[in-house]
This record gives sequence, C-alpha cells and structure tokens, in this order.
Amino acid sequence: MQKSSSAAFVDTKPHYDLLDGLRGVAALLVLWYHVFEGYQFAGNQPIIKTINHGYLAVDFFFILSGFVISYAYDDRMRSTMSLKNFFKRRLIRLHPMVIMGAVIGTITFFIQGAVQWDGTHVATSAVMIALLCAMFFIPAVPGGIYEIRGNGEMFPLNGPAWSLFFEYIGNILYAFFICRLSNKALNVLVICSGLLLGAFALTDYSGYGFLGVGWTLDGCNFIGGFLRMLFPFTLGMLVHRNFKPMQVRGAFWICTIALLLMFFVPFIPGLKPICYNGLFEIFCIAVIFPFLVWLGASGKTTDRLSSGICKFLGDISFPVYIVHYPLYYLFYAWLIRNKYYTFGETWLVALCLIIVNVILAYICLKLYDEPVRKWLAKHFLQKKSDSI
Repeated sequence: MQKSSSAAFVDTKPHYDLLDGLRGVAALLVLWYHVFEGYQFAGNQPIIKTINHGYLAVDFFFILSGFVISYAYDDRMRSTMSLKNFFKRRLIRLHPMVIMGAVIGTITFFIQGAVQWDGTHVATSAVMIALLCAMFFIPAVPGGIYEIRGNGEMFPLNGPAWSLFFEYIGNILYAFFICRLSNKALNVLVICSGLLLGAFALTDYSGYGFLGVGWTLDGCNFIGGFLRMLFPFTLGMLVHRNFKPMQVRGAFWICTIALLLMFFVPFIPGLKPICYNGLFEIFCIAVIFPFLVWLGASGKTTDRLSSGICKFLGDISFPVYIVHYPLYYLFYAWLIRNKYYTFGETWLVALCLIIVNVILAYICLKLYDEPVRKWLAKHFLQKKSDSI
C-alpha cells in the first residue's frame, strides 16, 4: 500500500494499490460496455451483444466503496470524526467531478442540437434548470421539465451519475448508523439486503431480464438501484472487517482476467422457474466480486511497471467514469443518424472515443479535480478538528 499523490487530505491512509487498479479496469470496461450499448440503442435491439454484463461494474464499484470506506473511516467514525467532517470529506472527494460531468453534459447537449431523442426541441431554460439540478444532485422525475432527453434518465445531462446518487445515499446511511453496527448486526443487514436483491433479480421484478436498473426514478428502478447499492456496499464493509491477507502472486492480473470473463458472459435467457441471468448476476455480486476484492487487497505490486499501471488506472477511474457519457450521447446520435448498428462499421470511431475520454478524464483530473479538491480541503477542513 502507498499514499496516493492525488489525495487532497494530508491524513489520507495508504491506498490498496491493486484495488485502485481494479477500479480503473472496471471503469474502462464500462466505457467499452457503453460503446456496445450504443449499437443496441441505435438499432433498437433487445440486448447488448458484447460485454453483455458490463453493467455489473457498478455493483463491483459499490463493493469496492464499502471496503475502502470501512477501511478509511470505521475507526475514526467511532472515535473522533464528526458527521459534519465526514460529509465534507466525501463531498470534496466526489462532487467536483460530478459538477464537471454536468457541465460537459450541457455542452454536448447543445452540440447535439438541444433536442430529445425523438427530435423535440428543448428550451434553453429547461437545460439550465437541468444543469442546476445536476450540480445540486437533484434527480429528474420522468416526464418532468428538466428530464430533457425524454427517456426518463435521473440525470439526463450525464446518465451514469445515477450510481453516484446512490453512493451518496450509501454514505449518508453509513455515517448515521451502519458504521456503528457490530459485526453481528452488519451480518444481518448484509443477509437481509442480499435476500432482497436476490429476490429482485431472480423474479425479474423489473421486467428487463437483467439487473441494469437504477438509472431512472420509476418505482422498480429506484428500489433496484437502492438494493444494488446497499447489498454490495455493506458486503464490502463486511469483507474489510474480516479481512486477513492471503499470500498470492499476480493478483492484479488474475482479478483483471476474472472481471473480463464475468463481463463478457453472454445474456442467459430463461425466466422459469427463475430468471437465470439474475442467478448469474447474484453469483457475481455475492461470491465472485467479494473474492476478487479480497484477492486484490491481499496482492502487492512488485515492480515499477505494475505500480505505475495501478496508480494511473486508479487515478483516472472516477474521472473517466463520470465524464465519459456526455461524449457517448454524441456517438449514439451519430450512430442513429447514419444507421450504424455494428462495431465492424465504426470500430475506429469507437476506439477514438475511448482514447479521447481517457485523455479528457486525465486532463480534468490534473487541471481541475486535484487542484479544486486540495483548495477545498485547505479552506474547509480545519487543521486540528477536521483533518482526523
């Protein structure tokens, strides 16, 4: 483990290098998943045919988040850290890039012509309201005035922000009571939330045939999104509280290959007697992902190349996740306009899209996110009472 050079807080604990790297791997796989989502969306196809289970990266992120937050804050929340300080820290860590994602989303929405997917023109005032609400993390109600794309997204300027919305809810629940739960009580919460998520997935409660829920505020999506956060987040906490390192070599590459294999598993059809795709999803979330987090936390980088890769991937993981989708809206509109429905027709554009997003994320990290977080930490965290 080592200190992160991008940390804004002087008392930040050393990072688990491999977990940072795995978070970056998952974020890059999300970028590729959303490329293939574009072909599904443009061609009005029932399922995404490549990297089919890439949406499970969100559940992996939540497990990582639970593990890391438990590691970073459990002891301090039980002793000297106030709720106010915890919330300030989490806002400083996350919200600058949330705002940046919304701003980039506004720019690309105007580049796209300020129209909904069906071609309906959107008033500039509605776009500005959507931007303001996105900055304050106020989700859009389907059909509301600032649900400007017309497909029900919670954050229509930057769709993936929905997962950060639930991350914030998880952080609030953690600060108020979950961090104070005994291991026994935490076990009960994990089991109960796991059973609820399992029932949601195995009965195909959403009607989608898969767990890609949470992105909109309709009933089943909000319930599903909340459960997708609560179970893996608390499970990640439980993994940390019971963590004892194993001796393992090549943990980063083993975990990376495992993630690739899980995400590339094709959609599994069949809804009777249970949703078989849901069974696979629950197996990944409840068994495979916790094991990969345990394995990744146990491993160590043994050379400069591996350390550099893990650090770079960890540094860009959040920026690339939170700023990539606005450019994908333009990509999707281009696919629809030109009736391109396959990777073979557009592979060069798709590759350039990935590269541009990685570069954009790195620029945002170095020129905006890191300086802003360090300034905020310096001015809004008191040296004695707020730096612990």
